[in-house]
Amino acid sequence: MRFKNYSGLLFVTALYSTSCISPPENFPSVPRIEFSTVEFVPTSGQDSLIISVDFKDAEGDLGLSATDVNPPFNPLNYKRDNLGNLITYSNRPSEAPNYNPIDWVIDPLINNTVVKDTIWVEQNENQYNIFVRFFIKRNGQFTEFRWQDPPFFTTFNGRFPRILISEEGQSVEGNIKYRMLSSGWESIFRTDTIRVDVQIQDRALNRSNEVSSPEVTLRQITRN
Repeated sequence: MRFKNYSGLLFVTALYSTSCISPPENFPSVPRIEFSTVEFVPTSGQDSLIISVDFKDAEGDLGLSATDVNPPFNPLNYKRDNLGNLITYSNRPSEAPNYNPIDWVIDPLINNTVVKDTIWVEQNENQYNIFVRFFIKRNGQFTEFRWQDPPFFTTFNGRFPRILISEEGQSVEGNIKYRMLSSGWESIFRTDTIRVDVQIQDRALNRSNEVSSPEVTLRQITRN
């Protein structure tokens, strides 16, 4: 059975990072971040929600390059049956989810061979190094808005590039700006009060502390 994959049509992510490479010696081995700013930039096309965090790290092993796609940074893990065979949609077990563009991929390239079928997969979180969660305040309580659930089946987790060109081993501090593009910010969040939580991860898979934006509406953070 074949399905058309519509993931990525509504949402794209892009990011920018800067760093200062002469900090004190007592920086943490696990990345440490502080929330800096959040800004909404409407345009004639896709609108931008831009968050920025300040970071400190002792080893400088922050960022992933385009070639960092092998384990542990591989995007997907392919689920297999007890015999080691890939699980296809037509032969899926009862516990398998219905088709969606997160749990299934079409015609994937596995071990340099294109598999002409729809294969059950598990997303590998370690393909990313910046993690973003959204919350909406309703009746005085924040509830997470989960982009990975229907009908969006997407994520705003992403990657920022390597802070150091050379190998890690040097303490770094700086600021990461992360821009998320969408045609749906205003239609989804409207006048809601929202909060954005952020973490980053180094190449040793150390996850930073989680920081939160102020409670804001899009109007309050719109760039003039």
